[in-house]
Amino acid sequence: MSRRLKRKKPPERGVVDITDLASNGRGVGHVQGKAIFVADTLPGEQALYRPVKVKRDYEQAEMATLFSASADRTTPRCAHFGICGGCVLQHASPAAQVEFKQRQLVQTLERVGGVAPERMLEPLTGARWGYRRRARLGVKHVPKKGGTLVGFRERGAPFIAQLSRCEVLVADVGDRLTELGRLIDDLSIRSAIPQIEVAAGDNHVALVFRVLDQPSPADRERLAEYARATGFVLYLQPGNETTITPLTGAPEPLYYDLPAFGARLYFEPNDFVQIHGEINRKMVDVALAHLDLQPGETVLELFSGLGNFSVPLARTAGEVVTVEGEAGLVQRARENAARNGATNVSAHVDNLFEPAPRPAWQPDKADKVLLDPPRSGAAEVLGHVAATGASRIVYCSCHPATLARDAATLVGRHGYRLAAAGVMDMFPHTAHIESMAVFEKPSRGS
Repeated sequence: MSRRLKRKKPPERGVVDITDLASNGRGVGHVQGKAIFVADTLPGEQALYRPVKVKRDYEQAEMATLFSASADRTTPRCAHFGICGGCVLQHASPAAQVEFKQRQLVQTLERVGGVAPERMLEPLTGARWGYRRRARLGVKHVPKKGGTLVGFRERGAPFIAQLSRCEVLVADVGDRLTELGRLIDDLSIRSAIPQIEVAAGDNHVALVFRVLDQPSPADRERLAEYARATGFVLYLQPGNETTITPLTGAPEPLYYDLPAFGARLYFEPNDFVQIHGEINRKMVDVALAHLDLQPGETVLELFSGLGNFSVPLARTAGEVVTVEGEAGLVQRARENAARNGATNVSAHVDNLFEPAPRPAWQPDKADKVLLDPPRSGAAEVLGHVAATGASRIVYCSCHPATLARDAATLVGRHGYRLAAAGVMDMFPHTAHIESMAVFEKPSRGS
């Protein structure tokens, strides 16, 4: 006797009023007490939604029909918006995007850390298109789609999106995605190139091709021809990051300038640098202004990278003690300090997530501290920071939740005030939130 398989009934569409934006940039509303997260919607809008993931307490959904549009809605500039997973907020005006991020920051500080800034900093904003100078592009040879695809992943899927251009990448690269695909189509190893790393300096653009097979002599000549035609500097990476080598010769290293401090910082194609060059310059300016350095003071900088803050700090401070966990970045920091005449910078290598009870780098006293940790935050070093007796801490964060957690420690355990906080729009059109917070030690008698 045959059995009939029961087909799962597709989720029913519904109408929802959007009241807020979730941390991932999706509009959120409620239907019969259940949270509905709808992509590409904004607060104040009403939409017909199509569920794509149904859980007991919530549903994730696509927008099927927009019934009423918010005044903050704008037309996405990118033809691939909604397909490519790189951006989620192009449908929101610039002001609405920044306001969303500022609100998310404040809510997270209160919800996770139980703290609130005494005042809000003016948001740092800059160019909204062609700003992204670092990116990892996926590559996939797909004959059924006409050849090799180069770009970001599709939204909610592991596939490379079929992109003709990217509006947020530096234009030299963003306008050439199809061209890069055709270049790879011409190579014998077209199926053995899974990604291209993009690194743009003020002097040139570097592209690092991850190669799983060795390119043939003809491949190398085709790549070299492309480099000559475009001005790109090409690198090959057959293994881990230590195997990155120039395709030809010994090219000039990448660099970017910080004009306000007369500084030029050199970096390698795989080094961490801030994504948005203009926002980075503003961030350094504002961070130093809030530190309020006085001549001769000692500054402790943790998670210091290749010297983005160190050289500017050295222009005023008496001594700058920097610590970074990656040895290659510390070497670059030392070289950058030397090139820029910052002889008062000492750069140390240490794992800041497992510091010793009394690390060798910890000064007996520091007047000011600057923190610029990764997403996991700075929890493990906050005791060392407080032990320096620093009167002021500037904390640059790339994740509001870990900033909030660390703010709770600095305020509740170590007696600092959260004097100010605000967002830095380092990643326009995404839900990614970078922020800056200023902590002050109350003076005695205040």
